[in-house]
Amino acid sequence: MSTPKKLPFHLTNTLSRKKEEFTPLNPPHVGLYVCGPTVYSDVHLGNVRSFTTFDVLYRWLSHIGYTVRYVRNITDVGHLVDDVDAGEDKIAKRARLEQLEPMEIVQKYTNGFHDVMRLFNVRNPSIEPTATAHLIEQIGMVQRIIDNGYAYVVNGSVYFDVPKFAAKHNYGELSGRRIDELLTNTRDTEGMDEKRSPLDFAIWKKAEAGHLMHWPSPWGEGFPGWHLECSVMSTKYLGMTFDIHGGGMDLKFPHHECEIAQSVAADGQAPVRYWMHGNMLTVNGRKMAKSEGNGFTPEELVTGNHKLLERGYSAMTVRFFMLQSHYASTLDFSNAALQAAEKGLEKMMAAVVTLAALKGGDGPASAEVAALEQACYDAMNDDLNTPIMIAHLFDGVRMINSANDGKLALSREDIARLNGLFNAMLFDVLGMRKEEEARGDDGALEGVMRLIIEMRSEAKATRNFALSDRIRDQLAAVGISIKDSKEGSTWDRK
Repeated sequence: MSTPKKLPFHLTNTLSRKKEEFTPLNPPHVGLYVCGPTVYSDVHLGNVRSFTTFDVLYRWLSHIGYTVRYVRNITDVGHLVDDVDAGEDKIAKRARLEQLEPMEIVQKYTNGFHDVMRLFNVRNPSIEPTATAHLIEQIGMVQRIIDNGYAYVVNGSVYFDVPKFAAKHNYGELSGRRIDELLTNTRDTEGMDEKRSPLDFAIWKKAEAGHLMHWPSPWGEGFPGWHLECSVMSTKYLGMTFDIHGGGMDLKFPHHECEIAQSVAADGQAPVRYWMHGNMLTVNGRKMAKSEGNGFTPEELVTGNHKLLERGYSAMTVRFFMLQSHYASTLDFSNAALQAAEKGLEKMMAAVVTLAALKGGDGPASAEVAALEQACYDAMNDDLNTPIMIAHLFDGVRMINSANDGKLALSREDIARLNGLFNAMLFDVLGMRKEEEARGDDGALEGVMRLIIEMRSEAKATRNFALSDRIRDQLAAVGISIKDSKEGSTWDRK
């Protein structure tokens, strides 16, 4: 039986504006960094789409044999209102409005973010660092930028000197922005008189009287700039240069452009080899935004509690719907599109149940099934093309239903191969869950897992390490991971 060719993987690199073959720096290891949420409000649907995209990337890279260190940060300080260098910190402003401490706001909305990620079956990253836990490293990077002549101190704030940097380096390479165009389009903002150029941005801000979040630094009490934290945390955990950096299209400029500039100014090298950006959401053809009255939350989408929704849709329906569009294309929400996705998912899940009951004959393996399997791999290796891969899976659904109706003969080998394909692509890679799992009906599973972990502990105690490892590996094959520690073993779905 031939096995599918799993490589090479190609992705569109925003930096080169080309689809490129992915070659990691240190195979089989891959370093992946994705900008996480600023935890001052409930997660919005654009976040869900972005994190679902990079969840599938994480799953796919792991599936084709890479060992991925996935870092996704939490922004818990420094992100100012309107994404500029003046005004209130978003978290401090929410703390004032809700009459809570800033770290209470951080914890509240971090918990909410994690709840939404679990609802949509987004895997946890390998590392989830926070900005406030890396202040020493951020102060260190600011000092290196000053020492290299690309930043200056004014009244306790530190600003990155964009024109000086651009005179020697290609500022704007990622976004395609040009210095002269940026200067033409700048507008006066509070604190502009401190800057040598309106293009300069804060890498450390002085905390004015009454500012709730501030820390000591060589330049006085203050807080780090929003762009700085990602430069620090990505390179701290993935190295000065790493493989992939992802985020939404709205972060390309200025956030990601500034990340590149900071790293080059501080350490003399570009931090990222492949940049990936997901596109925006629209609703009935209009940009999703609170000001448009169409910015419904994940909770509203699931409950149907919004004037634009005819009813609620399950989290797995929404995830499936999102993955039926390429991550780099605009995704338009409508009731008709969601209902079509719901029917498609139900059809696919029904085929999985049918497939499990098929026996298959004694004949040879079908070339058609092998070609279907390869087509799925080819689609995913072509810039993570989930809509094409899903279309191929529907070809598999037609095969399954034809075999069940006696119109197509499939061998036992074909049945096994189709089972493996749907388990891999639908559940492991696309991250779909059966509805009973999505509802969290884990009582029976919890009991079974307690028993299995106890049996594995007994095997280890009697030095039957082969059995212990076999239990762990077979659980991993069905999407359950075992984590061992001095306190014992725990389990979780991958």
